[in-house]
Amino acid sequence: MSNEEKSVKMWSGRFREPLDREFELWQRSIVFDWQLLPQEVAASKAHASALCAAGILSADELAQLRAALDAIAADYASEAGKAAVREHPEAEDIHHYVEIQLTARLGALGRKLHTGRSRNEQIATDLRLYVRAQIAQTIAGLKSWAEALVTVAKAAGEAPMPSYTHLQRAEPVLIAHWLLAYVEMTLRDADRLADCAKRLNRCPLGSGAIAGATLKLDRTIAARELGFDAPTANSMDATSDRDFVLEYLQALTFVGLHLSRFAEEITLHATAEFGFVQLPEPFSTGSSAMPQKKNPDLTELLRAKVGRINGAAQTVAMQLKGLPLAYNKDMQETQEPAFAVRFVPPMLHLVARFTAALRFNHPAMKKAAETGYLNAMAAATYLVYKGVPFRTAHEKIGNAVRYALEKGVELGELTLDELHQFGEEFDKDFYEAATLNATLDCHDVIGGTARARVGQALEEAAARVAALASQEMAHAGA
Repeated sequence: MSNEEKSVKMWSGRFREPLDREFELWQRSIVFDWQLLPQEVAASKAHASALCAAGILSADELAQLRAALDAIAADYASEAGKAAVREHPEAEDIHHYVEIQLTARLGALGRKLHTGRSRNEQIATDLRLYVRAQIAQTIAGLKSWAEALVTVAKAAGEAPMPSYTHLQRAEPVLIAHWLLAYVEMTLRDADRLADCAKRLNRCPLGSGAIAGATLKLDRTIAARELGFDAPTANSMDATSDRDFVLEYLQALTFVGLHLSRFAEEITLHATAEFGFVQLPEPFSTGSSAMPQKKNPDLTELLRAKVGRINGAAQTVAMQLKGLPLAYNKDMQETQEPAFAVRFVPPMLHLVARFTAALRFNHPAMKKAAETGYLNAMAAATYLVYKGVPFRTAHEKIGNAVRYALEKGVELGELTLDELHQFGEEFDKDFYEAATLNATLDCHDVIGGTARARVGQALEEAAARVAALASQEMAHAGA
């Protein structure tokens, strides 16, 4: 290898022998970290500003470097530009690629930009910028899905459905109440992600390779330009910290879990056995063999995606386990798991459109909600208000249910004389207390499914979802 070829390497001065070619190709990260070019350009511009403030660059040199960096970013905007970065024959990583491009455009000035910094702090900064932007996009996706859930819940009005424990019918609830449970999940997911974004929002630039920059740089300049709250507090931690990647992936795992639970319920409710939900045709497929089929492909794929997300989190956890301070090449392997989950924000927007297109079979859901003794808990509560201890009331209603089962009728269809064999406390007002609406409205507590409570909860949920917009802007990134 000639001296000119060796000079392409950023670290070649100390070495006499060339890299094994197979090893060189195997260890390059440009094949995946090309995706960080926008972040690398932004961080390089910020570092140039700090160098200018320190007197290392003149104002003219700063202007030239920033213009050249903007040109590199503009080239990247096209698919051909992305391919050129990804397939560059010599660049080791995205930092090397940008330096090669700067040198080609500006000569020696391009090589001057690396003054006072290390690739260790560059990748730590780029990854923080990338994850911060992905969090903002994910929160926007969660907001989109939550808005769809609220809209569909409002449209359902006071329509009832059965709720389930152990996948057995339990008590009637409003469809809106069921949908609002998923809104709560999305809001928690958004809160976790926003919290992660807050914790990662410190700028590593100026940390050097491990001990801090060797130049007296004002680190607050780059931090402000990149939208960070402050510089990182410890150079060793800054260059070796990937907690934010793991925390991000773990927070996304919750998103995937909640999507999977929703997908499972829709898949079940869309079966002929349930018949509660009509699958939207634009989001379903048919069978190549059975002409009558309409398959829930979207929800089935949603169920599966959490495996990829959690797999990425587990991968990073194992990569970080037992690493000594500070930077180690192992950390290069934390990038691909972070890139592997970029499908989540567009998936959330897709789920939002799917949710908005759902249609419920209200008659079937109402019939399921008012049959099968789902008013048994309300009936026991009726007896409690008559002064019967709950454990005794529970037993009395249990006996009444068994009797009704043997007779093939509902609780509300038993005569008063039949009810009296289980307790003299039963009176004519029992029949009103056992109706579907009364069964719903007896849950008149904060968070309950009483019709008035759900109406209030819908308005509050809509306001909380709307407030996610401020979080999106706060964590939108540079």
